[in-house]
Amino acid sequence: MNLSAAHPQFFPAPFDAVADRYDETFTSSSIGRAQRAPVWKELAKAFRSGDRVLEIGCGTGVDGCFLAERGVEVLACDPSSQMIEVTARRVRQSGLEGLVRTRVLYAEEISTLSGELFDGAFSNFGALNCVHRLGDLARGLARLVRPGGTLLLCWMGPCCLWEIAWYLSHGNKDKAFRRFRQGGVRARIGDEAFLDIQYPSVRFLVRTFAPEFRLKSVHGIGVTIPPSYLESWAHRHPHLLKLCGLTDSMVAGWPGLRALADHVLVRLQRASLGGQP
Repeated sequence: MNLSAAHPQFFPAPFDAVADRYDETFTSSSIGRAQRAPVWKELAKAFRSGDRVLEIGCGTGVDGCFLAERGVEVLACDPSSQMIEVTARRVRQSGLEGLVRTRVLYAEEISTLSGELFDGAFSNFGALNCVHRLGDLARGLARLVRPGGTLLLCWMGPCCLWEIAWYLSHGNKDKAFRRFRQGGVRARIGDEAFLDIQYPSVRFLVRTFAPEFRLKSVHGIGVTIPPSYLESWAHRHPHLLKLCGLTDSMVAGWPGLRALADHVLVRLQRASLGGQP
């Protein structure tokens, strides 16, 4: 997901290895579509035609293009040059060159976008789990997002009920509770790349972005919809997946239960210069 001095411990761009097949394995998968639908609903509510929005960890650009088709101007950033190439190709094929710009950029270095001002920003499906200096990102966004602007941040939560139940039922206690591991886990991306992934809590993220950003809402994405690695299960049980999607839409905002989702989606608002939202 250009190697910099700030990231010497990582393969230069871990998600380069999977960029060409990412849409096939997640974006276009039945689980990927089921989990993305409620995020798109929140994106459509948060941003309007004419807004300028920053995307952090754009992946293959499907979310940015979704907003651009609704008249939103998007600057799509990702540390993976290969992901950016896929995004640029999608933008050209969709005829959205006038609305979507791309930039190879780590989330921690977002403050280098000097002179830019945005009506909001968003990050979808786990890009934040790969950010190891969330404070740098928070400070950068505080300078880039106008007072009253919206942040929509979706990341892999620290406690996934589906993951615990699935791996315990298959006798794999280590994977069942990997999100609880102090310091996160090291994951293989493709054949050669490795990436350290962390699972911050809502409380930690809100504290990191305060006081410049105030929490407005929390939703679970994938409370009853399974994680993407269970796509083969979803193919075998399409009617159950549909039922999971309907149930997810009903329980996504329930306190307690929403914290057990595969992903968590929070909406934050940039405070005014006087400290009020």
